[in-house]
Amino acid sequence: MGVFALLATQGLGGCSTVIPLPSMISTDDITGSIGKSPSPLSSSLDAEDWRRARAAMAVALDPQGNGAAVNWDNPQSGARGVFRPVGEAHPSDDKICRAFLSEIGGAAPAQSVQGVACREKSGDWTVGDVKPWKKA
Repeated sequence: MGVFALLATQGLGGCSTVIPLPSMISTDDITGSIGKSPSPLSSSLDAEDWRRARAAMAVALDPQGNGAAVNWDNPQSGARGVFRPVGEAHPSDDKICRAFLSEIGGAAPAQSVQGVACREKSGDWTVGDVKPWKKA
């Protein structure tokens, strides 16, 4: 009986080695999330589009400016748009804020949005309360 048990354990134990298979092991963390758009106005704008749009927005919304619409474009992507200040600038939480309408077009389908932007003490504008706008 002892010999049978010894043979059974050797047969069942066998030899084992661990062979790593790097091609089957992924070190990339994959989540189901989608990257955030650089622009709070439209997901169709890339970082350079938004840089150009933001510069036009700063000119259009400047409380010392004339309140005229300011156009912007990016010849590389084909994106373009316009910012139109709405009403006068007003103080809010130690910032200067102004409502605006913006139309965005070019390579992507045209969009119209309305929102409010506030100028921080640093001079940078922060966009908030953006929502679609339908022309009457």
